Amino acid sequence: MKEQIIQQGAEAILIHKNNILIKRRTKKSYRLPVLDEKIRKQRTKKEAKLLEKAENLIPVPKIKKVDERTKEIDMEFINGLKLSENLDKIKNAESVCVQIGKNIAKLHDADIIHGDLTTSNMIYADNKVYFIDFGLGFESSKTEDKAVDLHLIKEALEAKHFTHSETFWKAILEGYKISKNHIVTIDRLKKVELRGRYKQAY
Repeated sequence: MKEQIIQQGAEAILIHKNNILIKRRTKKSYRLPVLDEKIRKQRTKKEAKLLEKAENLIPVPKIKKVDERTKEIDMEFINGLKLSENLDKIKNAESVCVQIGKNIAKLHDADIIHGDLTTSNMIYADNKVYFIDFGLGFESSKTEDKAVDLHLIKEALEAKHFTHSETFWKAILEGYKISKNHIVTIDRLKKVELRGRYKQAY
C-alpha cells in the first residue's frame, strides 16, 4: 500500500501505510535549524513516552517504532468512527461519553494531561473509545492542569455537539467519578470556568 497523507497539521503530517499510522513532525523554516531539530526531537520523544504510559491505562494506538532522526512515530492505525463527526449519531452516545469520562479519569490519576481533549482526538472502535494525538500532552499532578483538561472537552462539546452538549457532559462527569480526586478537580473546574467568564466580561 502506498503512503497516503490523511491529515496535515501545523505540527505534523499523518500518513497511513499498511495499517500503520506514521506521525511525521515537519521542519519549521521560521526556526533556527539547530533549535528546530531540538524541539521536534523533544516533542517526538515526549509524545511517545506519554503514549507508552497511557497504553497501560486506556485504549490508545500502540507504538510500533520511534525514529528520533526522522522525527517520526509509527503506531497502530485505529480504524473506527471519529467522534467529532459521529458522536451525535451513535445510538449509545451517552455510554460512550461515560467511557470518555473514565478514560480521562484514568489518565489524570496517572498524572497524564492530554492537553487537547476534543472529540476530534477520539475514535470509537470495537466498543472502545481510543484517545489519539498526545502531541500537546504532558505529565502533571496539579489539580489546575486536570481541571483545564476537563474544561477543554466541555468547550469542545458546546462547540461541536451543542444540541446534546449538556447530556454528553453529564455522562462524561459520571464516568470521571472513578477518579480518586474527582471532587477537588471538578471543584477547581468551576473556578476555571468563572475565570473564563470574568475575562470575557472585560
